[in-house]
Amino acid sequence: MDPRSDADGSDPVVSGLGHEENARCDAAPFLTTLKNRKYMGPQDDLAVVAASKAVASAGLAAPLGERAGLYVAVGYIPFEESDLKTLVDASTEDGAFSMRRFSERGFQSVHPFLTFRCLSNMPAFHVSVNLCIRGPYFVTYPGPGQFYLALEEARFALASDAIDVALVGGVAYQKNFLVEHHFSRVDPEAKIANGAGFLVLQRRAEAREVRAELIELRVSYRPHQPFEERSEFEEEGVPAGERGAASLPFALSAMGAGTLLHRLRARDGIEGQSTWVRR
Repeated sequence: MDPRSDADGSDPVVSGLGHEENARCDAAPFLTTLKNRKYMGPQDDLAVVAASKAVASAGLAAPLGERAGLYVAVGYIPFEESDLKTLVDASTEDGAFSMRRFSERGFQSVHPFLTFRCLSNMPAFHVSVNLCIRGPYFVTYPGPGQFYLALEEARFALASDAIDVALVGGVAYQKNFLVEHHFSRVDPEAKIANGAGFLVLQRRAEAREVRAELIELRVSYRPHQPFEERSEFEEEGVPAGERGAASLPFALSAMGAGTLLHRLRARDGIEGQSTWVRR
């Protein structure tokens, strides 16, 4: 499918891009309320920094308001080994897990804000709050195929005139105990990395500058039995280091002028192909 149809300037273009890969990045300069910092984990920091950079790149600023929508693919839920050990130790009795001890001690042994930092919808919350996005939203999880679904949803919202600005992106904090343990089971050879990437989509006639164009987009689903067969993963067109949900938007934002051809065969059965021209 060729997504271009620019006779009236209504075709969507990328007017802003932003990315971040440092899980220790400082999101404080982008926060409207600094006290919210205590609720944020590395995944939230990555998302807020990358999204804020993308909005600034498009020449926009908060508040984005009711005519802006947010479409985000979020990576696997992160958890640090030290927090898990604290929880397990406080929930163990006679060498085995005890629901009674978990309820009485284990649940209270970790920081009460810890759950906020692990929820998969929190990156979208922090982005929307700090950029004052009040339009529709779409949050999906957890792999790179899901970014294609977020991208399709954003383009549909622009085409149906539900919004004027779409902030679409992906974030994945993967260099932590829980996510690394997951990949050690499903794909021990995977070279996982952290990252976040966001794109601002606007209609061509309304964009201050065209920073990239989507030339081709194809998305399909490959039915499979996840409990009976292993789904192979293939991805082409991105730098070394699997960044999961952030893979494509990170690569597009980080590259210089040129063409990016991205091909994906994701573990969840989603297959995607897209061609982008970066200005």
